[in-house]
Formats: sequence, C-alpha cells, structure tokens
Amino acid sequence: MRLQTSTWPEVETYLKRSTGIIVPIGSTEQHGPNGMLGTDSICPETVAFGVAESMEVLIAPTISIGQAHHHLGFPGSIALRPSTLMAVLIDVVRSLYRHGFRHIYFLNGHGGNIATVNAAFQEIYALSSYGDADLSDLRLKLSNWFATAGVRSATKQLYGDQEGSHATPSEVSLTFYAYPDEAKVATMSPTLAPTGVIRDADDYRARFADGRIGSNPALATVDAGERLFKASMADILEDYGEFLAS
Repeated sequence: MRLQTSTWPEVETYLKRSTGIIVPIGSTEQHGPNGMLGTDSICPETVAFGVAESMEVLIAPTISIGQAHHHLGFPGSIALRPSTLMAVLIDVVRSLYRHGFRHIYFLNGHGGNIATVNAAFQEIYALSSYGDADLSDLRLKLSNWFATAGVRSATKQLYGDQEGSHATPSEVSLTFYAYPDEAKVATMSPTLAPTGVIRDADDYRARFADGRIGSNPALATVDAGERLFKASMADILEDYGEFLAS
C-alpha cells in the first residue's frame, strides 16, 4: 500500500489497523560511470515496495534528496545541507504523528544520511524532554538496506574486496534489477577505484575523478540485484515486524 496512490479515507482506515509506516530515504547523487543518480533512493524504495507485497504496511513517498554536498562536483547531484534535511525529517515525522502514526521506520540507502537522520531523531525526542510536545508514544527507527546480515553475506560472496564504499556493485546491481531497461555499461579505469577520505565537493572530484571509491561496479548484474533484493527484503521484513511489536 503506497501513500501516493491512497486516498485519505483509505489511510484513515489503515490507521485503525496499524500505526506503522515505512519511509524510504536516499539521495540524488553521482554513482560512478554506470550508476544511476537516483541509486540511493531507488534501492530502499525497491526494498520497501517488496516488503509491502509481503505484509500490510503503508509506504510513504521516498525522500529522494539527502545530505550529499560532497558529490556536487559531479553534474546532476542535488544536495540538502544537514540542517535542511533535519528540518524536513522533523516536519515529516510530526505530520505523520498528527495523523496517528506512532511507529515510523526510515529505510535508508545513503550512508551520508545516517548521522543527520539520527540527529533529527534526537531533536524530535527533545521536544518531549523539554516539554514542548508529548511524543512519549512515538517510536522512530533508521535501518539501512545495505547493512543487513543477509546483504552483507551476499555482497561478500559476490564481490569480495571489489565492493568498495561508493558506487558499489551491490547498489548498482539492485538498481539494474529495479530498472533493467536502464542498466548501463561503462569502462572502469582503473578497474578498482582508489580509496581515501573526502571533504568537500572539489576535494572529492580531485581525488576520485569518476566518482567511485574502492569499487568496481562493472561487476553489477540484474541477477545479482535480484539476490540482494531478496536478502534485504527478508531481513527488513523481520526487523520491521520486531519494530512494530516494540
């Protein structure tokens, strides 16, 4: 069940059965020579839709622009400041809470969002601590589709030390599974990208000219994407169910 295609009476009826909702969150940023700009949003959204096919859960619209200023040296990347993203998340949560949602589960696809999302959670909980609002029955959780035990195991078997940390073959494979007609082919030079730390956008572009960090996304395939999708979906199904029961 998707919020975008639901009517308000349908949501009102849903809330009589469940106070849970999954909010996919990602980014719009470069993902190397063959990675889609929407990779970090497509991945959690795809997993969330799979979860919704297996259990009754409402899926919110994907927050598809994230904290990604360091990618702005590459055309097409769009970023929010950490403070802006926090403000967006706080307003999203308070909107959902007003309607009766009490278990709000963020399914993330971008590592750069993690610190900001957790900081936003603390800002929200602080509203209760300082007596500005009674949110004592609110439960928030952040999970990363790429960090589940099943995905980590599959990724290690599929790619070993060629997974890297950005524009990875695993995330590119999942987008190819979601959009097989959009799968790209590109030459990687060098085959395995260098690794290192990053700071601002110019520093990133200077250190990692094609956008990859430690990865070889030429290994990405639709079949691998399907395997990763099933692994993540199984883990998220279990995790979300436990979250609802909390």
